[in-house]
Amino acid sequence: MDQVIGLRSDRGHAEHGWLKSYHTFSFASYQDPEHMGFRDLRVINEDFVQPGKGFNTHSHEDMEIVTYVLDGVLEHKDSMGNGSLIRPGEVQRMTAGTGVTHSEYNHSQENIVHFLQIWILPERESLEPSYEQTAFPESERLNSARLIASRDGNEDSVTVHQDVEIYSSILEPGKGFSYRLRTDRYAWVQVARGSVEVLGEPLEQGDAAAISAEELVEVRAAAASEVVLFDLK
Repeated sequence: MDQVIGLRSDRGHAEHGWLKSYHTFSFASYQDPEHMGFRDLRVINEDFVQPGKGFNTHSHEDMEIVTYVLDGVLEHKDSMGNGSLIRPGEVQRMTAGTGVTHSEYNHSQENIVHFLQIWILPERESLEPSYEQTAFPESERLNSARLIASRDGNEDSVTVHQDVEIYSSILEPGKGFSYRLRTDRYAWVQVARGSVEVLGEPLEQGDAAAISAEELVEVRAAAASEVVLFDLK
Protein backbone atom coordinates (compact mmCIF):
# COMPACT_ATOMS: atom_id res chain seq x y z
CA MET A 1 0.00 0.00 0.00
CA ASP A 2 1.03 3.60 -0.49
CA GLN A 3 1.23 5.51 2.75
CA VAL A 4 -1.23 8.36 3.24
CA ILE A 5 -0.79 10.32 6.45
CA GLY A 6 -2.24 13.66 7.48
CA LEU A 7 -0.92 15.51 10.52
CA ARG A 8 -2.92 17.76 12.83
CA SER A 9 -0.78 20.00 15.02
CA ASP A 10 -3.05 23.04 15.46
CA ARG A 11 -6.22 23.00 17.54
CA GLY A 12 -9.00 25.29 18.60
CA HIS A 13 -8.71 26.73 22.09
CA ALA A 14 -11.23 28.06 24.62
CA GLU A 15 -10.58 29.72 28.00
CA HIS A 16 -13.48 30.02 30.45
CA GLY A 17 -11.60 30.62 33.70
CA TRP A 18 -12.73 27.38 35.31
CA LEU A 19 -12.11 25.47 32.05
CA LYS A 20 -9.26 25.36 29.55
CA SER A 21 -10.17 23.32 26.49
CA TYR A 22 -8.42 22.36 23.27
CA HIS A 23 -10.51 21.18 20.31
CA THR A 24 -9.05 18.76 17.75
CA PHE A 25 -12.21 19.11 15.63
CA SER A 26 -14.77 21.89 15.24
CA PHE A 27 -16.68 22.36 18.48
CA ALA A 28 -18.88 25.13 19.95
CA SER A 29 -17.49 28.52 18.87
CA TYR A 30 -14.45 26.93 17.19
CA GLN A 31 -15.42 26.15 13.60
CA ASP A 32 -12.99 24.90 10.95
CA PRO A 33 -14.60 23.41 7.80
CA GLU A 34 -11.43 21.40 7.15
CA HIS A 35 -11.61 19.72 10.56
CA MET A 36 -15.17 18.59 11.21
CA GLY A 37 -14.16 15.11 12.33
CA PHE A 38 -12.50 12.01 10.92
CA ARG A 39 -14.70 9.18 9.65
CA ASP A 40 -17.13 8.50 12.57
CA LEU A 41 -14.89 10.30 15.06
CA ARG A 42 -16.53 13.68 15.65
CA VAL A 43 -14.99 15.28 18.78
CA ILE A 44 -11.76 15.08 20.76
CA ASN A 45 -11.60 17.78 23.42
CA GLU A 46 -8.69 17.97 25.84
CA ASP A 47 -10.11 19.61 28.97
CA PHE A 48 -8.48 21.00 32.11
CA VAL A 49 -11.06 21.77 34.81
CA GLN A 50 -10.24 23.80 37.92
CA PRO A 51 -10.78 22.29 41.42
CA GLY A 52 -14.44 22.05 42.43
CA LYS A 53 -15.66 23.32 39.06
CA GLY A 54 -17.32 21.59 36.16
CA PHE A 55 -20.04 21.25 33.58
CA ASN A 56 -23.56 21.84 34.92
CA THR A 57 -26.36 19.48 33.92
CA HIS A 58 -26.78 19.49 30.14
CA SER A 59 -28.27 17.18 27.53
CA HIS A 60 -27.04 15.05 24.62
CA GLU A 61 -28.73 12.97 21.94
CA ASP A 62 -27.55 10.43 19.36
CA MET A 63 -23.89 10.36 20.27
CA GLU A 64 -21.44 7.85 21.76
CA ILE A 65 -19.46 9.73 24.42
CA VAL A 66 -16.20 8.29 25.73
CA THR A 67 -14.41 9.94 28.67
CA TYR A 68 -10.71 9.21 29.20
CA VAL A 69 -9.14 10.71 32.35
CA LEU A 70 -5.42 11.51 32.34
CA ASP A 71 -4.98 13.21 35.74
CA GLY A 72 -7.26 13.87 38.70
CA VAL A 73 -10.76 12.58 39.38
CA LEU A 74 -13.90 13.45 37.39
CA GLU A 75 -17.30 13.16 39.07
CA HIS A 76 -20.21 12.07 36.85
CA LYS A 77 -23.99 12.10 37.42
CA ASP A 78 -26.72 11.45 34.85
CA SER A 79 -30.46 11.10 34.33
CA MET A 80 -30.14 7.29 34.15
CA GLY A 81 -29.31 7.29 37.86
CA ASN A 82 -25.57 6.75 37.48
CA GLY A 83 -23.13 8.48 39.78
CA SER A 84 -19.44 7.66 39.57
CA LEU A 85 -15.88 8.86 39.94
CA ILE A 86 -13.62 8.43 36.91
CA ARG A 87 -9.90 8.13 37.59
CA PRO A 88 -6.83 7.72 35.36
CA GLY A 89 -6.92 4.31 33.72
CA GLU A 90 -10.74 4.22 33.79
CA VAL A 91 -12.81 4.69 30.65
CA GLN A 92 -16.47 5.72 30.63
CA ARG A 93 -18.86 5.18 27.73
CA MET A 94 -22.25 6.87 27.64
CA THR A 95 -24.74 6.26 24.85
CA ALA A 96 -26.86 9.41 24.62
CA GLY A 97 -29.33 7.86 22.17
CA THR A 98 -32.87 9.17 22.58
CA GLY A 99 -31.65 11.69 25.14
CA VAL A 100 -29.76 11.90 28.41
CA THR A 101 -28.73 14.68 30.77
CA HIS A 102 -25.56 14.62 32.83
CA SER A 103 -23.10 16.74 34.76
CA GLU A 104 -19.32 16.46 35.14
CA TYR A 105 -17.33 18.06 37.93
CA ASN A 106 -13.80 18.04 39.23
CA HIS A 107 -14.14 15.93 42.36
CA SER A 108 -11.09 17.53 43.97
CA GLN A 109 -11.03 20.88 45.74
CA GLU A 110 -7.26 21.09 45.26
CA ASN A 111 -6.13 19.56 41.96
CA ILE A 112 -7.00 20.12 38.30
CA VAL A 113 -8.68 17.27 36.44
CA HIS A 114 -7.31 16.62 32.94
CA PHE A 115 -9.23 14.43 30.53
CA LEU A 116 -10.18 13.72 26.92
CA GLN A 117 -13.83 13.92 25.93
CA ILE A 118 -14.44 11.85 22.79
CA TRP A 119 -17.60 11.82 20.68
CA ILE A 120 -18.32 9.13 18.10
CA LEU A 121 -21.29 9.11 15.73
CA PRO A 122 -23.48 6.06 16.52
CA GLU A 123 -24.34 3.41 13.93
CA ARG A 124 -28.00 4.40 14.18
CA GLU A 125 -30.13 7.04 15.85
CA SER A 126 -32.55 6.69 18.77
CA LEU A 127 -30.61 4.06 20.69
CA GLU A 128 -31.63 3.41 24.28
CA PRO A 129 -29.40 5.49 26.59
CA SER A 130 -26.85 3.42 28.50
CA TYR A 131 -23.69 3.73 30.55
CA GLU A 132 -20.53 1.72 31.16
CA GLN A 133 -17.25 2.27 33.01
CA THR A 134 -14.18 0.00 33.08
CA ALA A 135 -10.67 0.23 34.53
CA PHE A 136 -7.63 -0.68 32.42
CA PRO A 137 -4.48 -1.17 34.53
CA GLU A 138 -1.32 0.60 33.42
CA SER A 139 0.44 -2.76 33.26
CA GLU A 140 -1.89 -3.84 30.43
CA ARG A 141 -1.18 -0.67 28.44
CA LEU A 142 2.56 -0.33 29.04
CA ASN A 143 4.52 -0.32 25.76
CA SER A 144 1.64 -1.97 23.92
CA ALA A 145 -1.78 -1.08 22.51
CA ARG A 146 -4.61 -2.22 24.81
CA LEU A 147 -8.15 -2.36 23.43
CA ILE A 148 -10.37 -0.11 25.60
CA ALA A 149 -13.51 0.29 23.44
CA SER A 150 -15.06 -1.74 20.64
CA ARG A 151 -18.35 -2.54 18.96
CA ASP A 152 -18.52 -6.01 20.51
CA GLY A 153 -16.93 -5.28 23.89
CA ASN A 154 -14.02 -7.59 23.06
CA GLU A 155 -11.28 -8.15 25.63
CA ASP A 156 -13.44 -6.58 28.36
CA SER A 157 -13.44 -3.23 26.54
CA VAL A 158 -16.38 -0.85 26.85
CA THR A 159 -19.00 -1.27 24.13
CA VAL A 160 -19.38 1.48 21.53
CA HIS A 161 -22.33 1.41 19.14
CA GLN A 162 -20.23 1.94 16.03
CA ASP A 163 -17.69 -0.02 13.99
CA VAL A 164 -14.70 1.44 15.80
CA GLU A 165 -11.92 0.17 18.05
CA ILE A 166 -10.06 2.41 20.51
CA TYR A 167 -6.67 1.50 21.96
CA SER A 168 -4.66 3.06 24.79
CA SER A 169 -0.89 2.89 25.19
CA ILE A 170 1.51 4.18 27.84
CA LEU A 171 5.02 4.31 26.41
CA GLU A 172 8.39 4.52 28.08
CA PRO A 173 11.10 6.56 26.30
CA GLY A 174 12.40 4.67 23.28
CA LYS A 175 9.58 2.11 23.43
CA GLY A 176 6.74 1.71 20.97
CA PHE A 177 4.24 -0.57 19.30
CA SER A 178 3.11 -1.55 15.83
CA TYR A 179 -0.56 -1.75 14.87
CA ARG A 180 -1.71 -3.63 11.78
CA LEU A 181 -4.46 -1.78 9.94
CA ARG A 182 -6.89 -3.96 8.01
CA THR A 183 -7.77 -3.26 4.38
CA ASP A 184 -10.13 -0.31 3.91
CA ARG A 185 -9.68 0.83 7.53
CA TYR A 186 -8.43 4.17 8.84
CA ALA A 187 -6.46 5.14 11.91
CA TRP A 188 -6.38 8.28 14.00
CA VAL A 189 -3.49 8.52 16.48
CA GLN A 190 -3.93 11.13 19.24
CA VAL A 191 -0.98 12.06 21.45
CA ALA A 192 -2.50 12.48 24.91
CA ARG A 193 0.84 13.47 26.43
CA GLY A 194 4.54 13.24 25.72
CA SER A 195 6.38 13.10 22.42
CA VAL A 196 6.23 10.30 19.84
CA GLU A 197 6.96 9.45 16.24
CA VAL A 198 4.14 8.02 14.12
CA LEU A 199 5.46 6.43 10.93
CA GLY A 200 8.59 8.50 11.47
CA GLU A 201 6.70 11.81 11.87
CA PRO A 202 7.35 13.65 15.16
CA LEU A 203 4.24 14.55 17.21
CA GLU A 204 3.84 16.32 20.56
CA GLN A 205 1.03 16.41 23.13
CA GLY A 206 -2.23 17.37 21.41
CA ASP A 207 -0.96 16.52 17.93
CA ALA A 208 -2.53 13.76 15.87
CA ALA A 209 -2.07 11.72 12.72
CA ALA A 210 -4.80 10.61 10.31
CA ILE A 211 -3.71 7.47 8.49
CA SER A 212 -5.09 5.51 5.56
CA ALA A 213 -3.73 3.11 2.94
CA GLU A 214 -1.11 1.88 5.40
CA GLU A 215 -0.71 -1.71 6.54
CA LEU A 216 1.37 -1.12 9.65
CA VAL A 217 1.10 1.89 11.96
CA GLU A 218 4.32 2.27 13.94
CA VAL A 219 4.40 4.44 17.08
CA ARG A 220 7.59 5.09 19.06
CA ALA A 221 8.07 7.35 22.07
CA ALA A 222 10.79 10.00 22.24
CA ALA A 223 9.80 10.67 25.87
CA ALA A 224 7.39 9.16 28.38
CA SER A 225 4.08 9.32 26.50
CA GLU A 226 0.44 8.28 26.35
CA VAL A 227 -1.31 7.63 23.04
CA VAL A 228 -4.89 6.85 21.99
CA LEU A 229 -5.36 5.06 18.67
CA PHE A 230 -8.68 4.84 16.83
CA ASP A 231 -9.33 2.15 14.19
CA LEU A 232 -12.26 3.30 12.04
CA LYS A 233 -14.19 2.03 9.05
